[in-house]
Amino acid sequence: MDKAYPAGVQAWTDPARVWRLSEFDIFRDLSPEEMDGIARSAPMREVSLGTLLISPGQASEVLFILKKGRVRLYRLGPDGRSLTTAIIEAGQLFGEMLALGQQMDDAYAEALDRCVVCVMSREDVHRLMLSDPRIASRIAESLGARVAELERRLGDTVLKSVPARIASALAAMAGSGRADVRLTHEQLADLVGTSRETTTKVLGDLKDRGLVNLRRGRITVIDPNGLRQVSEIDSLTPVTGGPRVHLD
Repeated sequence: MDKAYPAGVQAWTDPARVWRLSEFDIFRDLSPEEMDGIARSAPMREVSLGTLLISPGQASEVLFILKKGRVRLYRLGPDGRSLTTAIIEAGQLFGEMLALGQQMDDAYAEALDRCVVCVMSREDVHRLMLSDPRIASRIAESLGARVAELERRLGDTVLKSVPARIASALAAMAGSGRADVRLTHEQLADLVGTSRETTTKVLGDLKDRGLVNLRRGRITVIDPNGLRQVSEIDSLTPVTGGPRVHLD
């Protein structure tokens, strides 16, 4: 079945056309034969960097399963400033699909990298996914985890200072060990709800403390436990000593 795709979305050109559903948690209960059946019915698509996969006013329901790359979900305020609501990683799903409780409303979905996605219509979702209680259960788990993460971030925004929010976000994305977080200062600022200038100041302080290292378009988390400690306080003390300061 041919679908209408956003500009920048093309048929995947990898000659192998490997669509390994076993890589995705929502399909982990299926047999190889069952996975092959879904893979043949739901081909992958390649997405160019910067492509808007979803934008306000989109008429049709569509669900994306991200195989490769990252996608940013964000909203625009009346003054034109953006607020990032989520960073979608490989293996996660997103989109406008009322049957799954997925509503984008006035949000945008932008490819942060060159991505590979599976694009499903409402009919695809009902026929290939919701008809199987095993897949439906895994989808519910995945969406529940997304809601829990959003609640954590909303709590941070209300209760924590900007330095604590930035430290908390970096620690959550890094996990338990050293990791590269591929976000620019502006993207991280949108994610925690502050300005790029303030984010740069905070990251410089975290770097001075040996908690992160900074490169263009990438933040290397060196000490996630140290970041979690910072996330539990209201402000940072300068490395050189002196009074406690608030950076925003």
